[in-house]
Amino acid sequence: MNDLKENLNNVRARIERACKSAGRNPADVAVLAVSKGHPAERIRALHALGQRAFGENYAQEALAKQERLRDLAIEWHFIGPLQSNKTREVAAHFDWVQSADREKILLRLSEQRPEAMPPLNVCIQINIDREPQKSGSLPEAAGQLARLAGGLPRLRLRGLMTIPRMASEAYDPTDSYRRMRDLFRTVQLSGLAMDTLSMGMSADLEQAVAEGSTLVRIGTDLLGPRSVSRPRP
Repeated sequence: MNDLKENLNNVRARIERACKSAGRNPADVAVLAVSKGHPAERIRALHALGQRAFGENYAQEALAKQERLRDLAIEWHFIGPLQSNKTREVAAHFDWVQSADREKILLRLSEQRPEAMPPLNVCIQINIDREPQKSGSLPEAAGQLARLAGGLPRLRLRGLMTIPRMASEAYDPTDSYRRMRDLFRTVQLSGLAMDTLSMGMSADLEQAVAEGSTLVRIGTDLLGPRSVSRPRP
C-alpha cells in the first residue's frame, strides 16, 4: 500500500508542476489508472487511496476483475483496440470507451448499450502520427466520426484520444500533442460539445498537459510492473 500511495502522490505532483508551468489548473487534469496486467487486489488497494477511474485493454481480463470488485464504485474505461465481436461485452460493462475509431464500432456500441444504463461515454481514438501498426482513425476523419457519435442514441460524445509515437531520446512527442490539441479545437468549433482530450502517459505526461490534455493515462508509474499475463483473444 505504501508504494501505491507514494506513486499516486508522485503522479499528482508531476501534474501539478506541469499545470503550473502551463498556467493551468491541476483540477482540470484527471488521472486514469491503466490497470491492465494488474490483479484485482492491486486495483482495490489503489481505489482505497482515492483513485476512482481505471482503464483496461482486454475485455476478458477486465470482466473478471469487475466481478471481483463489484462492491466498489469504479469508473471503468475501455482503452484498447476494440473488435466487433467484443462490442456487446464492452457496451454492457464499461462507463467509457476511449478507443472508438470507426463507424461500425460506434453503431454497435450504440445498439448494444443496455437501455437501463446511462449513455456510454465515448472518445474517438486518433492515429495522430499515422503509424500503420496502431489503431485509430486518421485525423481527417475525426469530425465525421465525432458527429456520428454525438448523434447516436445511448452514446455521449466526450472527446478525442491519442497514443502518439513513443517518447524517447530521439523523439519528443510535443508536436504530436500540439496537433491533437489543434484537431480537438477544430472539432469543437464545428459545433460539437467535447470536454475530454485524453493524451499523455507515464513518460510524457508533462508534454501532454502543456498541450491541453484533460486526462492522462498512467500505468507503471502508478501500479508498478505488470504481473498478469495477457489473455487470449
